[in-house]
Amino acid sequence: MEWTIQMSEKELERKEELDKVEGGRITQKEAAEKLGISERQFRRILRRYRKERAAGIVSLRRGRPSNRRLPEEVDEKIRRWIRQPRFAGFGPTLMQEKLEEMAGIGVSKETVRKRMLSEGIYQAKVKKPKAVHPPRERRQRRGELVQMDGSYHAWLEERGPKACLLLFVDDATSQILAGKFAETESYFNYGALCKQYFHEVGIPVAFYSDRFTVFKVNRGGALGKESITQFQRALEEFGIDLICANSPQAKGRVERANETCQDRLIKELRLREINTYAEANAYLPEFIQDYNRKFAVEPLSSQDDHLPLDPNLDLDFIFSIHDYRTITKDMLIHYDCKTYQVITKRHPMYLAKQQVLITMDELGKVSAWLNGIPLELKELEKYKKSAQVMARKEAAYVPVPPAVDHPWRTYGKKLNGQPVVSNH
Repeated sequence: MEWTIQMSEKELERKEELDKVEGGRITQKEAAEKLGISERQFRRILRRYRKERAAGIVSLRRGRPSNRRLPEEVDEKIRRWIRQPRFAGFGPTLMQEKLEEMAGIGVSKETVRKRMLSEGIYQAKVKKPKAVHPPRERRQRRGELVQMDGSYHAWLEERGPKACLLLFVDDATSQILAGKFAETESYFNYGALCKQYFHEVGIPVAFYSDRFTVFKVNRGGALGKESITQFQRALEEFGIDLICANSPQAKGRVERANETCQDRLIKELRLREINTYAEANAYLPEFIQDYNRKFAVEPLSSQDDHLPLDPNLDLDFIFSIHDYRTITKDMLIHYDCKTYQVITKRHPMYLAKQQVLITMDELGKVSAWLNGIPLELKELEKYKKSAQVMARKEAAYVPVPPAVDHPWRTYGKKLNGQPVVSNH
């Protein structure tokens, strides 16, 4: 009687080594080493092979369900869970985390991925060839270099308008050190985040940013001298260097953090039913703490390069807009299309032609400083121009168009080369 035995490649390899041992060509120890198993296990297989021949090599569990297979009720619960509309767009990793966190079902990411594929709610990604960018070594110490960037996105999806997420990411550890939702990527918004960061963490050695106009003047000066931005001027007060990258890949830590936030943070805001950016900013510290716990790495050095903030520094003054103006002989200062009167009891000769520091804060308040001493200012109102003089007394006069047969309509026109003569 003949029958067919189905064997795997692994089982065929074992049969070949077993035949060599039976023929005396190699020892049991050599065969066990080649198969990557112990001598004791090889002898058990050899005994079965001598007793049952080829059938003794085939796994006894072939055709039977795996002992690690999920129970049907758990499998069905997972499928019902991942089909919920609120989890639309979730990837396998985040879905597995939420499944364990919210439903108490602890399974592997691959188990969840297979269920998502079979349910048609996830498609396997095809890796595209990427341009080669040699990796830059991380800095060794926390606070040695902090990457910064802003990411415009519909963070609240259809529940609100687009906004910009400002992030500070440490180069050595990939930690998010500070973050804030803002309407725009502006100097005052970056200044507010810096003040929060300096108070909570400290003063870093250097910032690493792109060439956005808040950070760098991209047009050449008339005299060939490079100008600095208000942000650069403010950082110099703290002794912080500002390095501007030439490509997004150069500041890959913060770019990668932006991608992760655009995937995970949006879905966390959806699950928590957060509908305003004020609520989103209140939740952001909790998200950042969870992000750092999952994705941050240990630095090469345990030394932290952050310096403590000097409590005597006035951060609101430093992160206001600074400019210079000259007091006129009439004790006036012209700034931002407005005129301010200097109120003083001193003789005008002591202040006229003096250069003063002008500051404007986020609320638009203007102040003047002479040798570090504030001057009292009063904004002068501009007189309104007189109303336009009307040709008629009626203010709502509307000119009436001429009649159809008015001579004006044929003035200067010709018919067959001859002027048209009006009959009126």
